[in-house]
Amino acid sequence: MKKPVKAYKNLEFLSSRDARTIRILAEYYYPESRFRKFNVRDTIVFFGSARNTDEETAQKNLEQWEAEYRQNPTPENAKQLRKARVMLKMSRYYEAAREVARLITEWSMSLNNTHHRFLVCSGGGPGIMEAVNRGASEVPGGRSIGLNISIPSEQESNPYITPELNFEFHYFFMRKFWFIYMAKALVVFPGGFGTMDELWEVLTLVQTKKVQKKMPVVLYGEEYWKNVINFDYMVENLVINEDDLKLFRFTNSPQETFEYLKEELTRNFL
Repeated sequence: MKKPVKAYKNLEFLSSRDARTIRILAEYYYPESRFRKFNVRDTIVFFGSARNTDEETAQKNLEQWEAEYRQNPTPENAKQLRKARVMLKMSRYYEAAREVARLITEWSMSLNNTHHRFLVCSGGGPGIMEAVNRGASEVPGGRSIGLNISIPSEQESNPYITPELNFEFHYFFMRKFWFIYMAKALVVFPGGFGTMDELWEVLTLVQTKKVQKKMPVVLYGEEYWKNVINFDYMVENLVINEDDLKLFRFTNSPQETFEYLKEELTRNFL
């Protein structure tokens, strides 16, 4: 008689509804085990749009659509040209995220610690996430984390993540847990629904003191954020307190962002 498959080796069972709790626990214990193995103690987490590209790519795309529109000035090509101009404008955030991550990685590697301190961590995909991992990889020996998520659009891991610190999650809430649990600071670049979701959850956790550790939150790109969210109007309408505006800080350059984070991290954790 053929031996039955042990429960923990039965992929059909592990993929079933009945084993959901086991899968959730796996997405808790597996990253914990890997972080411990590679001496990762804490992180600086970056959020931002998956749709940004680097400046060089955006410039080439604009030149392509300019040529296309000159040859064939249709409404559709005009629309694509407008989008290409916006993409070039937004590429400055990609380059800024890349530089901030590089500066943080360079500084963290200069610290004399037995553990890897303040590793930059992204959502593992393209756009701002790619920029962050790319910036870290440009420092000799630099390491970075990617916490990717399986979604219908098949978001692929970017190639700049340190391979042993590249994770793929199924559950958004477990991915969010690992973003916040190890974070000592957050830098939020311009983004859409996903970025907003992550930002509001973090601010809610800090506001309600569910996160009690010191955790500076930086909103990079004051012009973008103040156009997208009218925080002052929220205060005027009494849905948040004026003191809640102190839960985050606007920055507008990589150097300003780095100096602020370095000061806060040194005072709070070193």
